Amino acid sequence: MIGETVVMPPSEEEQIRELGRMLKLGTPTLVGPQNERVDLPESVYNILKDVVRYMAAGRAVSLVPQKQQLTTQLAANLLGFSRPHLIKLLESGAIPYQKVGQHRRVMLKDVMAFQKQRDKARRTALDELAREAYQDGSYEGTEIPEGGSDE
Repeated sequence: MIGETVVMPPSEEEQIRELGRMLKLGTPTLVGPQNERVDLPESVYNILKDVVRYMAAGRAVSLVPQKQQLTTQLAANLLGFSRPHLIKLLESGAIPYQKVGQHRRVMLKDVMAFQKQRDKARRTALDELAREAYQDGSYEGTEIPEGGSDE
């Protein structure tokens, strides 16, 4: 099951909602087949809450080991790049990689770190563009929309 994507079947929707409600009540206890009881460790409890929240929202969930190595194609797909573009990034040193024979392998944690840094740089650039446009008067006479969020 590790490494596989899990999507909630519609038939389990009510059970997932109920599980989410119960998880809000506090740290749960796991009950085994012989009625043995074990309190869930805090780290497992937090992961379980996140999984249930995402599934209840209809989002897919993947559990992947931290030291998971990815092929260049899989890493490119994850980042939304073409494989040749990813190879250029690898060779420029933007993302660390290892060679296994003739093949490059990328650690998932390195791909995720690159993605986080890239997203932060994008957000900063967009904020700067908006700030410049505001200072230039480009927003004069434009109403600011109510509500909204960027998640």
